[in-house]
Amino acid sequence: MAAAARRREYYALTMKLTFIPTTAFALSALLLASCNKEKSAINDKAEATKASINDEKRAVNSAAASATKQVDLNAAIDKANVKASKESAQAQLDAEKKKTDADAEAAKAKVDAAAK
Repeated sequence: MAAAARRREYYALTMKLTFIPTTAFALSALLLASCNKEKSAINDKAEATKASINDEKRAVNSAAASATKQVDLNAAIDKANVKASKESAQAQLDAEKKKTDADAEAAKAKVDAAAK
C-alpha cells in the first residue's frame, strides 16, 4: 500500500507541476493569438486608410487636370479677345489717319482754291 500511496502522491505532484506550465503556455498562446488579431485589425485599418487616401489623390489629380484644361481654354479665349481688340484699335487708328490725310488734302485744296 505504501507504494500505491507514493504513486498517487507522485502523480498528484506531477499533475500540479505540469498543470502550471501547461496553463501558462495555453494562456500565452491565447494572448499571442489575441495580439495577432489586434495587429491584423490594425493592418486592415491602415490598408483601408491608404486606399482611401489613394482614391482622394486620384480625385485631386483629375480635378487639377480639368482645371488646367479650363484655364488653358480661358487663356486662349482671352488671347483671342486681346488680338481682336488690337486689330480693332489698329483699324480705327488707320481710319483716323486716312481721315486726317483727307482733311489735310481738303484744306490744301481750299487754300489752292482761295489763291486762284
